[in-house]
Amino acid sequence: MQALWMVLAALIFATMGVCVKIASVWFSSAELVFYRGLIGIVFLALLARSRGVSLGTQYPGMHAWRSFIGVVSLGAWFYSIAHLPLATSMTLNYMSSVWIAVFLIGGTLLAWVPLPGRDGRVQRPALQGALMLTVVVGFAGVVMMLRPTLGARQAFAGMIGLMSGLTAAFAYMQVVALSKLGEPEARTVFYFAVGSAVAGGIGSVATGFSEWPGVQALWLLPVGVLAALGQLCMTRAYSRAKTPGGTLLVANLQYSGIVFAGLYSVLLFGDRIDALGWGGMALIVASGIVATILRQRAVPKAPAEEH
Repeated sequence: MQALWMVLAALIFATMGVCVKIASVWFSSAELVFYRGLIGIVFLALLARSRGVSLGTQYPGMHAWRSFIGVVSLGAWFYSIAHLPLATSMTLNYMSSVWIAVFLIGGTLLAWVPLPGRDGRVQRPALQGALMLTVVVGFAGVVMMLRPTLGARQAFAGMIGLMSGLTAAFAYMQVVALSKLGEPEARTVFYFAVGSAVAGGIGSVATGFSEWPGVQALWLLPVGVLAALGQLCMTRAYSRAKTPGGTLLVANLQYSGIVFAGLYSVLLFGDRIDALGWGGMALIVASGIVATILRQRAVPKAPAEEH
């Protein structure tokens, strides 16, 4: 059942991407972040109350930083969805696991102390070959995917999409830190919704709110609701995975979201992705799976990612 919950979560997040892409015709990325945050506040407050989870926290600074970096990632992702094929945008956002592998390598280098071993030679830093190969393969996939699918005008959006995955990795590391301190996931996601509403509201005021489109504004509702539902399904998938193997299965099945996004991209929006583009996506998925396995070994009880 935990596998089915994760596949359902991936489908919901991909469907949310469809709604974001459609709603971006009438609303800016800042507005989409703002309205998603507002809807999420109501939904998650009711959820926390039903579970008896207090929204008070002893770590407001950590929640503020997690919300800030999370909002940057969310805004970048929404922008890339509006200006890129949905499959491309989703894949770039799912690069977060590969970016985490980059951070693990960097952390190993920073922590390395060049002390001589028993043979008198200085030991090299303990870098896992699989981890380094994962990063190389992941970025090779990015090059393959962006070359055939992006035009000259979309290059900037491609960089923004890549940044969404990078900042998502930073946000996830903060979520892990909060989880280790005992913060309930409902509380962490609630404050992220608050940060989204505040930052999105400020951005919308600065750039100006779009003219209210009328009935088309209903597309905002599924953006917020599907985001919350997807997170709930993902959380339930992780909570029902009782063994390390089950947790790895659940973590890797999140990449089925790329498959769903690819189908939506081709069937709903008429995007054309050639063999090289699909090959790049496959490499990113493969590298993400390996990176997730290595991450789960390092942090066995890591919380679910957010999208």
